[in-house]
Amino acid sequence: MVEPARRVSARLQSIPESATLAITAKAKQLRAAGEPVIGFGAGEPDFPTPDYIVKAAQEAVVDPANHRYTPAAGLPELRQAIADKTLRDSGVSVEASQVIVTNGGKQAVYNTFAALTDPGDEILLPAPYWTTYPEAIKLAGGTAVDVFAGAESDYKVTVEQLEAARTESTKALVFVSPSNPTGAVYTPEETAAIGQWALEHGIWVITDEIYEHLVYDEAVFTSILKAVPELANQTVILNGVAKTYAMTGWRVGWMIAPADIIQAASTLQSHATSNVNNVAQKAALAAVSGPLDAVNDMLKAFDERRKTMVKMLNEIDGFHCPTPKGAFYAYVDVTRAIGKEIAGQRVDTSTELAQVILEKAQVAVVPGEAFGKTGYLRLSYALGLDELIEGVERIQNLLNND
Repeated sequence: MVEPARRVSARLQSIPESATLAITAKAKQLRAAGEPVIGFGAGEPDFPTPDYIVKAAQEAVVDPANHRYTPAAGLPELRQAIADKTLRDSGVSVEASQVIVTNGGKQAVYNTFAALTDPGDEILLPAPYWTTYPEAIKLAGGTAVDVFAGAESDYKVTVEQLEAARTESTKALVFVSPSNPTGAVYTPEETAAIGQWALEHGIWVITDEIYEHLVYDEAVFTSILKAVPELANQTVILNGVAKTYAMTGWRVGWMIAPADIIQAASTLQSHATSNVNNVAQKAALAAVSGPLDAVNDMLKAFDERRKTMVKMLNEIDGFHCPTPKGAFYAYVDVTRAIGKEIAGQRVDTSTELAQVILEKAQVAVVPGEAFGKTGYLRLSYALGLDELIEGVERIQNLLNND
């Protein structure tokens, strides 16, 4: 009997596991084993989904209409509600026919690159970036071109950097503000300048707006399509209910795009998954149609945690953490802590530093390699304040007393 030459496709063998999910799973595994691990890995609000959203789902469960297949692109009433919400929150007018409801934001990302990208296409990807973007680009046959901005630039790229990276093969730009993993928020002027540059060069913009309501201090969320309306025929908006409404487990996202892109994505989704769970869609309908009171309450808690975490991180030897203006992440430059011996171990990368912190301080953080470059750590402050303080204190005790 002859064994197959290859059991797993080379395409999938080239894709690593999501680093953020892996770190979170490791922390949960250690806690289940009785270890007092504190996890800063998950990009997940620690608040429950608001009651009125849960109630809508409970009512949907007993309605037989939700026990059947529904359109692959989403419930018509939810697509319309998303269009209405986009005008309300982003100032961008779209038709319901331009919306497709997806199984979480990740499917919207995958659909988008699959619909836009051909082999040889280059996608400009500002770094640090969310771990899934380069892998989705690769799966679609494209090439991710990193454009890096460090702590000294508040992790924001410039038009000049983008222009230097542009080639004849450049198809699209990924634009994320507020940012995961850095918490950076582009100003309205910076957003408009990047949008104008993309317009002038015929470059698609893929804008991920899932953190739109999580901004602090003087920062404001500005949709790039609001800043440059002329981009409407070459922009895809990605969004979802996960972060704003504490609904990560419900798995409802969406993409908004020109009609031909939506048609292609709908065709793909009809073969991949068909419709999103109907009960979850009904819950999402209640979320996007309802008030923002719950997110405003979360924002106050996140803000207190943000200030506390940044202050404490900047008290650690070798750490430099710019103040994030959005989302719920702190992104720490730890380059001055690299190349040293910590707890008897030499640390030459941020992956090694994260491993030492996990082993010696029992704190889980995500190393910068997951987001494009070594020398950084990402910590989520979407956890209780007391636990947050204890976790950062453990890191302080490890590094400041070494």
